[in-house]
Amino acid sequence: MRRETGTGWSGILVYLQCRQGIVHPCGPELIGEAVRLAEQCGEEVCVLGIWSRMENVQEQLEGFPVSRAFLYETDDLFEPSLYASLAADCIRERRPSVVLIGGTLEGRALAPRLAVEFRTGLTADCTALEMDDRGNLVQIRPAFGGNVMASILTENSRPQFATVRPGIMEPAGKRKGGAPDCRVRKVPAREGALLIRVQECEEKPAAIGGSRLLVAAGRGVKRKEDLDMLYRLAEVLGGELACSRALVEKGWMPPERQIGLSGSSVRPECLITFGISGTVQFMAGIRQAKRIIAVNSDPRARIFERAHHPVCADLYEVVPLLVKYMEKEAGSHSGGV
Repeated sequence: MRRETGTGWSGILVYLQCRQGIVHPCGPELIGEAVRLAEQCGEEVCVLGIWSRMENVQEQLEGFPVSRAFLYETDDLFEPSLYASLAADCIRERRPSVVLIGGTLEGRALAPRLAVEFRTGLTADCTALEMDDRGNLVQIRPAFGGNVMASILTENSRPQFATVRPGIMEPAGKRKGGAPDCRVRKVPAREGALLIRVQECEEKPAAIGGSRLLVAAGRGVKRKEDLDMLYRLAEVLGGELACSRALVEKGWMPPERQIGLSGSSVRPECLITFGISGTVQFMAGIRQAKRIIAVNSDPRARIFERAHHPVCADLYEVVPLLVKYMEKEAGSHSGGV
């Protein structure tokens, strides 16, 4: 199979994961990032979607800064080889230089197939993306256990594939105007093909995902029992308690409360960390936090570089004082002593 070179490839194509006519939340995030990258190189942004009820998808695309939408309408079943074939046809027709895919289960099944089809590179779970002056996508992701950030280039082949973890990028805002130029094609499912049926079930979102205020505990917490005061602080502040990977590995907190690449990406209005040093793995999960207050006894803690309000202090001195103060404030506002 011939390797695809960079000649004649331009623009950015975003793969939209759709379910029953609803675009996955990572879609607007990828569009937002694609628009930012496209502004650097003066190219257009298009989207690709495969599923059923594409008329609903067209409505959801109204106002997004997208030039064209290639929509393939098929059954309510995910068939990996069919999806890969349709996506490959679209890519050959459009010839985008960059293809961005969400790092969901579906995206992780699709992206490697496409990379093999075009004999080109694929970087998984990127945490940041940039364009260099030669039109190469700089694909940035943690490496060596999160100790370094690797910048990966696909210089000699096209398209450049990258998957991006949901919750990492800022979603695109809608603008005044109509929907993009939508091209809808109906595609029947193939007989005898392997089908993956999606069983819809009620999911309870992680408690930390939608919280406007988060208190996060790290390795600086010495005993599991000491988490009680942090739970109390989160409660009196009206937020939730989260943690770094260290406390999950110790078995002190459940995985659904972990922030980071192997946990959740969060975007609270305020994040207060206690005893967290600021590893690359953790920092990747708090990129969208609006305001960060970091308490750590180590003046060289890396999280201070990102914090809006760095506090070099012992959490065992700070937390009890904060809890006492907030309880007093709550009591005075409710008419208590």
